[in-house]
Amino acid sequence: MNIGNFAKHVIAVAPLVAACMTGAAAEAAEAPEQHVPVAQLVMEITCDLAPTMSLGNSPVGERRMVPIVGGSFSGPGIHGVVLAGGADRQLVRQDGFKQLSATYELKTDDGAVISVSNHVLAPAQRAPGQAVFSNIDLIAPEGKYGWINDNVYVGTLDSLRPARDAVLIRIYRLQ
Repeated sequence: MNIGNFAKHVIAVAPLVAACMTGAAAEAAEAPEQHVPVAQLVMEITCDLAPTMSLGNSPVGERRMVPIVGGSFSGPGIHGVVLAGGADRQLVRQDGFKQLSATYELKTDDGAVISVSNHVLAPAQRAPGQAVFSNIDLIAPEGKYGWINDNVYVGTLDSLRPARDAVLIRIYRLQ
């Protein structure tokens, strides 16, 4: 279920839950105003990848690493390159899901370096077009890009294989 559908379900169920409550519990449930997050696109990143390296099996699944060797990014008022040297560390769990944890840096065209930490949980085998979501931490230097440090981010991840050994990541700021 995507974030939008989840929010619709929560909104639809909330009045039913409140109707079932009595006394102080019902008053407490009505008191706070509900804030549904809105996602605003901040940037798109294309990360170029080296071949996947197997790091061996563990008690909880196969460990892998995918080196990040470059790429580019752009968004409203921000653009630049993906620096080589990052990596996507993966755990292919025994239950058929992949835990991905990618850490890498972006260098803006004016020289600022932004650190990215992207965490994904995805089915190991997914249907074409099936969405994969992530939670993302961004750290930027103070100054022009300081606003990046003051937000919560989510993202989507799409493989560009077989046409290109790369992934496309879209980063959204929650408001």
